[in-house]
Amino acid sequence: MEFLLLFISLILILIAAELFVNSVEWLGKILKLSEGAVGSILAAIGTALPETLIPIIALIGGQDSSNEIGIGAILGAPLMLSTLTMFVTGLAVIGFKKRRKHQKEVIANYNTVSHDLKFFIISFILAFICGLIPSSFPHIKIIIAIMLVFSYFIYVIKLVKENDNIESDLPKLYFSFGNDKVMNHKYTIIIVLIQMIIALALIVASADKFVDSVTFVSNLLGIPAFVLAIILTPIATELPEKFNSIIWISREKDTLALGNVTGAMMFQASILPAIGILLTDWSLTSSGTLLSALIAIVSASLLYYRMHQKQKITVNMLLTCGLFYLLFLILVIFGIIR
Repeated sequence: MEFLLLFISLILILIAAELFVNSVEWLGKILKLSEGAVGSILAAIGTALPETLIPIIALIGGQDSSNEIGIGAILGAPLMLSTLTMFVTGLAVIGFKKRRKHQKEVIANYNTVSHDLKFFIISFILAFICGLIPSSFPHIKIIIAIMLVFSYFIYVIKLVKENDNIESDLPKLYFSFGNDKVMNHKYTIIIVLIQMIIALALIVASADKFVDSVTFVSNLLGIPAFVLAIILTPIATELPEKFNSIIWISREKDTLALGNVTGAMMFQASILPAIGILLTDWSLTSSGTLLSALIAIVSASLLYYRMHQKQKITVNMLLTCGLFYLLFLILVIFGIIR
């Protein structure tokens, strides 16, 4: 039964992601936002809801392992996005090359992706340093948490100032049900928001069920709480970002695809650690927390460095990120991360 629920929840996440992608593109068009802002802000925040709620619920729950699960989930999201999700995005480019005009060439706004990665690296390093500060200095930690939230707002303001509006050749809005008049009506935004809210609710509910099913199955294998939180939970909660990016890659909307990932990375390197700092002791002194955070930082930094060198994004750069996730799995298998 749990395996069946696992499969059903996965299908529902895929359907919800398609609805969300469609609605967020239309909202971006209505608000006259750039593709970078749509992908990095609207799509990223929306699909980051599952991984935002899970550590909060775990920490508020007050169970014995809640602190461990909360920190693991917070660290796991940036790790997954900066390694495995980038790799999957690169694979999607290769997989859809026959239907893409530019085939394996990644046509994304270099400035937007570079901007996201730079803010992510700075914010996550700051959160990492905060985790090394002894708990006897709570005021310093609170100041860093405030700085992280402030950095996200600065990041959003800089993105919104971009003026290259989202492209006009959008697919029809699903909730217009083929009625072209609805798509040009002044109340279109209400229909868009209704579709977006329903999609997000379906994403959150399906991801939560997916996590429950994965947790049940993994518990049978006797996996430790931290490893469970940092591996299995992010795999489930990052599915919306993966599906959204694959959909956009297949339609050759690479800026939206990568912006969805890097925007989520920035959100999860600033807002989520700020929550962790305020609700936990935020101590990153164990081998698991230290190495997990460092792998995410190094993977993102190498991607940023190579992008800065070539002034563009290539498939090989995205695929290379997968090596860091492989390294992480090797460290888990050999018990170095536990």
